[in-house]
Amino acid sequence: MSERTETAVRLVILLAIGTMAGAAAFTHVHDLSVTHGQPDWIGWANAVAVELMAIYLGLELRARRRTGRPVGLVGSLLVAFALLSLAAQVAEAEPSVWGWTVAAVPSLAFLALVKVVLSNAPAVPPAPEPDQPPGDWYEAPEQATTEPERPADPVPPAVPAPAAISAPAVVLPPRVVQSNRPHVVGIIR
Repeated sequence: MSERTETAVRLVILLAIGTMAGAAAFTHVHDLSVTHGQPDWIGWANAVAVELMAIYLGLELRARRRTGRPVGLVGSLLVAFALLSLAAQVAEAEPSVWGWTVAAVPSLAFLALVKVVLSNAPAVPPAPEPDQPPGDWYEAPEQATTEPERPADPVPPAVPAPAAISAPAVVLPPRVVQSNRPHVVGIIR
């Protein structure tokens, strides 16, 4: 079997399991919401929110790992939404060990797929920007003088020279280089 064929077969299996696990989880979240007093449309909204959030967080986790950004919060949210989906499936099951086990299979399959897919993304640290200046960006720039130094006159001039007017020193603002990382106000990194 060629590598291309194997990749295609793996993709088909991934999509089949993901679709079936998603459909089962989606239905369980909807049914649980409706059983506990939510209108039908809110049941569907809850199912969409829980299941798509888990998928989105998996993709975001992969993107962050690829760029070397922190993944702690995203990983925690992914586990929380997967557990919420798992809890909905188990709550809808027959109250027995086998009922709970069988009901948990879609969420466990989804978690296993996410783990396998995400483990294939290498964690690569971001490359330094080539135009990034060395040193601290926040240091004050050194002030340059525009007046060259004159050698001392060995003989004082006969006529006093007018007072020299010095030009103000040129101060350039610090160079700002846009970063690839988003900055959030109020969070210290």
